[in-house]
Amino acid sequence: MQMLYNSDSFAVVQLVAEAEDGPLARGGYEIVDKFARKEIFIEGAVAESFERGVQALIEARPESAEAFDEFIERYTQLAQQPLMVH
Repeated sequence: MQMLYNSDSFAVVQLVAEAEDGPLARGGYEIVDKFARKEIFIEGAVAESFERGVQALIEARPESAEAFDEFIERYTQLAQQPLMVH
């Protein structure tokens, strides 16, 4: 697990599960919307699309972190799972 992004609005964590014999078996991203208090886990094609979008955004060199928040917000609109604190 690796924290990739943490702002006042969102947190993004990359989760990687490696197979015992080497190559990646599963992985994805957990995105937490701090204001809506919801989270979503994306994997597969959606996670790959998210990763490509983040890379394109990095290459464009946005002038503020708000560009990342706006991008992440598109994915959090899919969130249905309420955030629970244990």
